[in-house]
Parts: sequence; structure tokens; C-alpha cells
Amino acid sequence: MNLRPLLYFLLGPTLLLVTSCSQSPVFKRYETVFQIGDQQEWAAKDLNDQYWEKGKPIVLGGQIYWFRTSIDILKSPESLHPYGIQLDVYGEYEVFWDGVLIGKNGNPGQEAVLPPEGKMWATFSIPTHLTEEGEHLLAIRSSLYYFPDHSGIWGLEMDYYDDLLNDRLIESSYMHLFAGAFLIASFYFLFLFLSDKKEYATLIFSISCFLFFILILAEFVKAYVPIHYSMHIIRLQIIGTLMLGISFLIPLYFSMQFPFPKRKLLLTIYAGVLLFFFLSKYVFELTANNMALSMWLFSFGIVAFGVYKKMKGARLVLLTLLLSVPIGFVTPFNKSLFAGFSLILLGMFYLLSLRIKEQRLAYENSLVQSTRLRLELLKKNIQPHFLMNTLTSLIDWVEEAPKKGVLFIEALAKEFDLFNQIENQTLIPIAQEITLCRIHLEIMEYRKEINYFWEEEGIDPEEKIPPAVFHTLLENGITHSLPLEDNSIKFKLIFESNNGYKCYTFLTFATAVRQEANNKKEGTGLKYIKARLTESYQSKWDFTSEPTNQGWKNTIKIHS
Repeated sequence: MNLRPLLYFLLGPTLLLVTSCSQSPVFKRYETVFQIGDQQEWAAKDLNDQYWEKGKPIVLGGQIYWFRTSIDILKSPESLHPYGIQLDVYGEYEVFWDGVLIGKNGNPGQEAVLPPEGKMWATFSIPTHLTEEGEHLLAIRSSLYYFPDHSGIWGLEMDYYDDLLNDRLIESSYMHLFAGAFLIASFYFLFLFLSDKKEYATLIFSISCFLFFILILAEFVKAYVPIHYSMHIIRLQIIGTLMLGISFLIPLYFSMQFPFPKRKLLLTIYAGVLLFFFLSKYVFELTANNMALSMWLFSFGIVAFGVYKKMKGARLVLLTLLLSVPIGFVTPFNKSLFAGFSLILLGMFYLLSLRIKEQRLAYENSLVQSTRLRLELLKKNIQPHFLMNTLTSLIDWVEEAPKKGVLFIEALAKEFDLFNQIENQTLIPIAQEITLCRIHLEIMEYRKEINYFWEEEGIDPEEKIPPAVFHTLLENGITHSLPLEDNSIKFKLIFESNNGYKCYTFLTFATAVRQEANNKKEGTGLKYIKARLTESYQSKWDFTSEPTNQGWKNTIKIHS
């Protein structure tokens, strides 16, 4: 599987996130001070605010308060290209720049009587004549009705007004394309899992990609959907829940790829640690950061164990984990989170591609082996000693009983004709397989002068089976069995079916089974049967062969 296109696609948005914050700033922000109350002159630039409170004031629900921040503009704006300011503030508020009202976000002081209005992230244009190089004053008149313990400016960015609007939309568009890739991947690997429900690692990777897709949407939806600050907590809870799921699934996935001792116990302890962080009442970014850090440390330990044990793919995955570390130091939390997760998911995808490649090679090898064994089986039926023994018996029958000799010849011709029809097919009707077995018994009766009997139970003639599977088991039964006291050997084929599997039981009833057959290494016949089953059903089959008191029992179980 070629990873280069996916690598470019994943690293493109990652580099965008890393470099988007590397531009030189155009402003310098100083400490914010607060004052509870409401006086219009508090918006003035030259007001003496040295006695105002620092930190976060205790605000009663709906009470008006002001906060002021001095800002140095390091470079005057270009002509016809004004500066703007982007705010991340809990509450409804009015914005003043050097004492001039430049924008309004909701209805401060009236939140208790009016419906919620405004949005959590707002952008305002600053008049050009108020943005000369030097010190300026940002004052905000605000009220906080829903979450009085979240007062203050949580985010402040200043740049050209058009760039503030466009950059966020451009960043969001790239990230939504990025998210779309993970959505497609989640559906693709979900369909792969549905085709082989034993591959739980594929399902976990699919769910991880889908959760990452939802996480990107939840983070960047704020760029184009107005979210009132009263709804922001719900958004953070959704993001926290997604972080919890991803932080558990990624180490779980690595634990399946690189098994380690006491895996269930350690995963249980790790899940408890994540739940503790998730249910804690700390700041959201601290909680999310703790879950992300725990995920990284636990994943690192698992992959490092894989490297120590020289497991395939562990070194490259360890490299992706290490590459995510410097990103966390040079970018803000939300950007490093997505960049780091994308690198880790790339490592997960690499492991999955190795697994799929191994399965494909195994399947191709099974086809090659099936072809080789099919030729071996055909050769076995026309090899010299088989032909010599058959021809010797045929001569005797022609001399002693010409009519039976003719029937012998006809049976031999029918068997070779059937072999010629089915040798290149993957599946044949069970009725055709049974016909082949009956004809072979007819031939062996002439050769060995033993009475062979064939019985069936519950056979569905519409079912299909790989060719010559039961014929091979029949040959083994004839070769390794001794007749009963009445000079007979009986074979019985039983079919059972339910919603979970289909089962064929092939019984040989004989006086004794030669003991050397029990200790003999797996022969061409059994190898042929297993190769044929793998070719048609991949890993969704079981085959057992064991002696019984009455002879021998072979069971083929095909899972749905």
C-alpha cells in the first residue's frame, strides 16, 4: 500500500497548523485589570486604573463589570487596510478602543431579561486613525450571566482585519478537507472490518478516524457557526468526550499490534486514569492536555516494548510518536493536538497497511499453493503405480467378467472427466462433489474387492464447496482403513447449518485405523484441503481430523 500520497495529505494541514502561528506579531499586550460597576468614563484612554483589580473578579450573575488592557501597536497599518481585533470572551459585551465604541456583542447587563445574543468569538475593525504606532487602550464593558466564574479575556489576537477573517476561514477549509480524509478512511476501514469481522484492529482504527473527524468539526465549527458563550460549555464537553474516546482507543490499538504482558490489567488501570481526568473539575485545556499526555506516554511505552521485541513496524511508529513531541512545544495546545494526533494516526495507518499487506501476501501464497497442490492431486490420480494397479485390476475383470470390466472402464472415464471439469474451479456444487466420491468408490470396489457404502444426512444440494475436498478425505479413509468383518467400509457425510456457521462432518466406519496414520506428518491431501479452504474462505474456517471408536472423523466448519 503506497503511503506517500496520504503522507503528503496528512502533513500538509499539520505544517499549516505549525506555521500559522509563526508570523511576527503586530502588537504587544499588557496585563488586564478589572472593576465591578458601570461608569461610561471607564472607557477613556487616560483614566487612572492603577487601583483596579488584577486577576479574575468575582462577578454575580448578570452584573456589569469593566476590564481594561493596554496594547502597544508595533507597526502602523497599511493604507486602506485597517487593523482588527479578535476576542475570545465569556459574556455579552461592548468594545471600546481609546474610548471609542468599535463594536457590540450582545446586550451587557440585560442578559436576564433578553434572550442570548452575540457569539463567543467576535472580530471587530479598528478605525485607521486610532491605530498609529504606540500605546493604546482596549476597554470592554461586559456582563456574565451564565458562567460568572469564567470572566476575563480568554483569547486576544490583533492583525489586519481582512486577514483575521480570511485566515480563520482558510484554516478551517483546510482542516475540513483534512477531516474529510479521516471520514472516508473511517468508512473504508469499517467496510473492511465488515468483510472480516475478526479484524478488530481495523474496527478500532475506523472508530478512531471517525472520532478524530468529529473532533476537528467540533473545534473548527466556531469559524462559521455563531456560538453563544452559554453553549460553549456543551461544545467543550463534546470535545472532552471525544478526547476520552481517542485517548483510550489509540493505546488499545497499539496494544493489539504489539502485545505485552498483563495487557488487560494495564489497560484497565489506564482507563481509570483517563476517567479521573475526564471527571475532574479543572480547566478544560488542562483536562484535555492530561488525557493527551497520558495517551502519548502509554502509547510510547507500548511501542517501545514493540521495538525492544523487534516487532514489525514498531520503529517507524516510535518515530511518529517522537515527532509529535516538538510540535507540542512550538505550537498552541489546540494546534499541537491535531498535528500530534495526525502523526500518531499515520503511524496507526502504517501498521494497518502492513497487516493488510501480510494478509494479501498470505492469500496470494494460498492461491499459489492451491494451484501447486491441485496439480499434485491430479498427478496423484494418474501417477504410474495408480495406473498400473488400476490397469492390472482392469485386465483381470476383462478376462473374468467382461461386462463388469466395461463398467469398470466407464467408471474410470467418468472420474477423469469430472476431475477435468472441476480442477480449475474455486467452488463446485456439493452434488457434483458427492458424484465424484461415489464414482471413486465404484472404482475402488473393482480394485480392492471391498464393499464401500456411502450415506448422506442433511445435505443441501445448492451449497458449494471447494472441489475434491471430500474426495481427498475419502481417499484417506480408503488408504488408512481396514474393512469391517463383513468386508465393508462405510462413509457418511453430514451437513449442519445455522446463522453463525456451516458444518460438514465426514465419518469413516471401519474395523481399525492403521496406527502409523496417526503419527504421520501432514500429507499432501490435508495440505490441499487447507489450502483450498483458505483460498475460498480466508481465515473463516476450522478443520479437525481425529480417530473415533468406529473409525475416523473429519469436521469442516465454515463461519459466516
